[in-house]
Amino acid sequence: MFDIEENLKKLPDSPGVYIHKDKLGQVIYVGKAVSLRNRVRQYFRLSKNADRKVRALAENIEEFEYITCGTEMEALILECNLIKKYMPKYNVLLRDDKTYPYIKVTLNEEYPRVIKTRVVENDGGKYFGPYSDAKAVNEIVDLVNDLYMLKRCAERNFRDNARPCLNFHIEKCRGICSGGVSPAKYRESINEAIEFLNGKHKKVLDMLSEEMMKAAEVLDFETAAKCRDRIAAVNAISELQRVTIIGAGDMDMVLVLRGAQKMYAVIFYVRDGKLSGRESFNMQADESDKNEAIAAQFIKQYYADATMIPKEIIVEEELTEGELIEGYLSQLSGRNVKIVVPKKGDKKALLELARRDVTEMAKTIDERAKAARERSEALTLEITKALHDLGYDIPGIGGRQYRAEAYDISNTNGIDSVGAMVVFEGSKPVKKDYRRFKIRTVEGPNDYGSLQEVIYRRFRRAEAGDAGFVKIPDFLLIDGGQGQVSAVSQILGAMRIDIPVIGMAKDDHHRTRALVSVSGKEIPLSERALLFKYTGTIQEEVHRFAIEYHRGLRGKRMLTSVLDEIEGIGQTKRNALLTYFGSVENVKKARLEELVKVPGITERNAEKIREYFNCKK
Repeated sequence: MFDIEENLKKLPDSPGVYIHKDKLGQVIYVGKAVSLRNRVRQYFRLSKNADRKVRALAENIEEFEYITCGTEMEALILECNLIKKYMPKYNVLLRDDKTYPYIKVTLNEEYPRVIKTRVVENDGGKYFGPYSDAKAVNEIVDLVNDLYMLKRCAERNFRDNARPCLNFHIEKCRGICSGGVSPAKYRESINEAIEFLNGKHKKVLDMLSEEMMKAAEVLDFETAAKCRDRIAAVNAISELQRVTIIGAGDMDMVLVLRGAQKMYAVIFYVRDGKLSGRESFNMQADESDKNEAIAAQFIKQYYADATMIPKEIIVEEELTEGELIEGYLSQLSGRNVKIVVPKKGDKKALLELARRDVTEMAKTIDERAKAARERSEALTLEITKALHDLGYDIPGIGGRQYRAEAYDISNTNGIDSVGAMVVFEGSKPVKKDYRRFKIRTVEGPNDYGSLQEVIYRRFRRAEAGDAGFVKIPDFLLIDGGQGQVSAVSQILGAMRIDIPVIGMAKDDHHRTRALVSVSGKEIPLSERALLFKYTGTIQEEVHRFAIEYHRGLRGKRMLTSVLDEIEGIGQTKRNALLTYFGSVENVKKARLEELVKVPGITERNAEKIREYFNCKK
């Protein structure tokens, strides 16, 4: 038993990190302190004015640990690492792991390419962004490559007298791979592309507008639509670039956004003096947390893994421990980093512009969240009514969304038979809970028996306490009709498990037309729009998941079995052949002198390989 009072007496009066745990031993908070003794004791000597979050945390502390550090800076670094490791419930957390796209010019290559990337590296390339509109980025990358006839293939070292690639033949490349243009001449095109990406768009926009009008006049609507989309993409990425601070260089602006349901940290990127993009990150924070505290936690967590830390970070209010965080970021980047609250001038004006943008963003987020809640509530009502109409009465779900598991079987004439399970909560897939099953006990094309095996194994794992199967669904959806539903219901009955089982019956176009109960009762979906979309999405997803697994197994079996039939070729030599040639088709085409170059392949092996494939012709 952990004695809190006794352990409080042992706390040292030195810098360090403290770790609070709950009754289950889970880490619920990580903090740092100049004096561990004074800081940790405060949690057990709360004043009447302590805020709700701190009180809730203190009430859940069952034990604590601490790690002493030499300096407050060491404590800050350790705190950041432990928060990232444990993701504690009561810390302000950066929740999103998404990355936004950049446009990269691969200047480290002899013939640079313009590509989309989500990873920024210190590799000599030039990066533009990040951009929040991935579709616009794709359009811009295609536009730049088309306009300036740039290299699209990833090949760096071209062979002498190489044949031009397909892009050359369709007039989208100047035949760089076959020596059609010198590096110096090619660099001129790259420099023009960089100027465009830096914001010089007028010439290109005028050209696209003229091309769109000409296409429309001759009723070439496909070309006109393509030009229209490209104009929209250019406008999308140039919208923020219109705001310029002369001589500002690179800097970031960090603002806190409070929506009706969630909190966000929003970061605006200023590159070469231009506002070039923004990202928003969902923050796990309490309403009582102040904006400057949320911003401070975001900055510590975000820049700990950032590939680039600017010299200047602009914020709206002085940060909690601002000087300490400046030192931390300076240590990470290897140069002096300042956190600034501008009082006037261009930076203040830009910050106010960003705040107006964030305020509009909050309205949009709240409106979308409200619409999503309304759709979710309507879907829940439709599902509840459908369950009732099918004769199933299940307990109330208390405001949460229904959790459904859907199952499908896939095989080719009973060979490589597999089962798939997908999980949805409301209309959202929970992909981490998807599971695949290789059928073990059923021979031949037997969907009923295969479904029974899959269901038995799934719920047997749950009974055994397997963490991957312990969440029990509100109902099961089966790809099929009454026969499949009856087969699943039988095995559940034998296991004494009471869960509604519903079949998803298809029409002649393979769309879900009705839901089917174990008794054979059907509910047509033609007049239940939300339910039709919901079940159709699930049916397509479980079918996709099942058939991908089946095709993978079938392809693997077919790939290996061909080479395994050749005398003297075992697993080691088979793998060596596939590694060297890349595919069975290339092995089939290889000459004797090429085959013997493969490590481990003797002349006799090579002869047997040629003999085998010659006989197959």
